Amino acid sequence: MTDNIPSTSPDPKLWDRPKKGPVGELLAPVAGYGITFSSMFRKVATEQYPEEKVPTAPRYHGRHQLNRYADGLERCIGCELCAWACPADAIFVEAANNTPDNQVSPGERYGRVYQINYLRCIFCGFCIQACPTRALTMTNEYELAGPTREGLIYEKEDLLGPMMEGMLAAPHPMVEGTSDADYYRGDVTGPTAAQIEWVAEHRPDDPTLATAVPVDAGVIPVNASAAPTGANGVPVNANAIPADANAVSVGSNAARSDRGGAREAGEGGK
Repeated sequence: MTDNIPSTSPDPKLWDRPKKGPVGELLAPVAGYGITFSSMFRKVATEQYPEEKVPTAPRYHGRHQLNRYADGLERCIGCELCAWACPADAIFVEAANNTPDNQVSPGERYGRVYQINYLRCIFCGFCIQACPTRALTMTNEYELAGPTREGLIYEKEDLLGPMMEGMLAAPHPMVEGTSDADYYRGDVTGPTAAQIEWVAEHRPDDPTLATAVPVDAGVIPVNASAAPTGANGVPVNANAIPADANAVSVGSNAARSDRGGAREAGEGGK
């Protein structure tokens, strides 16, 4: 019965090397340099970075940027949703209340402290997806190396986008007759004369006064008459975007206080 069982021994041809001819035996000592010699005359494919920088893809995930509205108010409302969405715990946000003399963003609150620890960030983009006001986006900048740990913890001043032509630097009042929902919908197209006058009275040395371009406040729809409102006074078609900063940040500071976030990393690196 054993004669009918096929042999399980491997075929010796599987590991036996074919014998080389006389020429192969002669060139055997230098055979390993064949790839080296063949590559010496090929065109060099190495990118000459940093002298020549290759453009990134349009949706490349690079350094973050905090954006502003057309009139200069900041988009960040301090809700901390970006910090909660971060899987690497690289973002730390601390909110504060807007006041008539210190209106930094539309609505009730703004991001007083905003830190991103690029020693932890994995550039996944979860934070920008969680942002309800598109305050946080990612740029194409990828050169983030530095000599110190402290320099890789970006503060709010490092992340704020540049003031575009016609904007008026915050803080200043919101456009008259509007709510935060009007800002979220994009109805605000620039600073008004009243906002410029307020900044000129409170901060006469503000450099953006020279470049601010006033727009007619009358072209901005007032949500009280333009659309039906819900129980909280917010237009029904704007409920998809939280118009009240507290609606997306209830209890977030208390729950976040024990996590430390990027601030602990910054103190540990100093």
